[in-house]
Amino acid sequence: MTKLISWNVNGLRACVGKGFLDYFKQADADFFCLQETKLQEGQIKLELGEDYYQYWNYAEKKGYSGTAIFTRHLPLSVHYGLEENSESEGRIITLEYNHYYLVNVYTPNARRDLSRLPFRLEWEERFLQYLNKLKLEKPVVVCGDLNVAHMEIDIKNAKANHGNSGFTQGERACMTRLLDSGFADSFRQLYPDTAGAYTWWSFMPKVRERNIGWRIDYFLVSGNLQNQIAAAGIEASILGSDHCPITLELHETPY
Repeated sequence: MTKLISWNVNGLRACVGKGFLDYFKQADADFFCLQETKLQEGQIKLELGEDYYQYWNYAEKKGYSGTAIFTRHLPLSVHYGLEENSESEGRIITLEYNHYYLVNVYTPNARRDLSRLPFRLEWEERFLQYLNKLKLEKPVVVCGDLNVAHMEIDIKNAKANHGNSGFTQGERACMTRLLDSGFADSFRQLYPDTAGAYTWWSFMPKVRERNIGWRIDYFLVSGNLQNQIAAAGIEASILGSDHCPITLELHETPY
């Protein structure tokens, strides 16, 4: 069994101060993928043990964005960013293995006033092209904060949020295109009708306690890996960020 975890930590240094390492050790995952690390190189040193390789993609802007993957399995190759390998916001890390790719992503936010929506939609097009190219070679696992609630079941107050950042028609259509291109939403594959399953909550008072949330963090899998899904979960009880960790377990996957 292969266990993967994805978590938008909304600032890793702050999350470490709220129990991150305790959860990391307890989770005992093969792959631990982070988004929104908000770090520059050298700003943190994590003692994860000799079993884990660490891969970091830092944003050029300080205290912003950033991704990381901690894994027990040495990859064949590591790629940072999209095709041009020069993406400045630290949003993507791709690990290549013999039989699949693992892509950890932090999708750009359109912003509350939607001022970044055009950039977001253009980025989505390039991301889809990138994934489809990978998928021609071998199956792909995509994980991370995709910054979109795909369907109304994925958000507490759907009607009130139509057109808001993360729930615009354009963003949701991009997610549909991604799934239609050959990816399965692992959680929905196992729990197609489960409501109230959220991965992000506003910091406003009592919102998380009342479970007024959005499901915007995903594990997507392509190809024959869709038949390898053994479990998919949402660790809503784990605190330390405005997001919670999500999990995926795959039946035996050779490296």
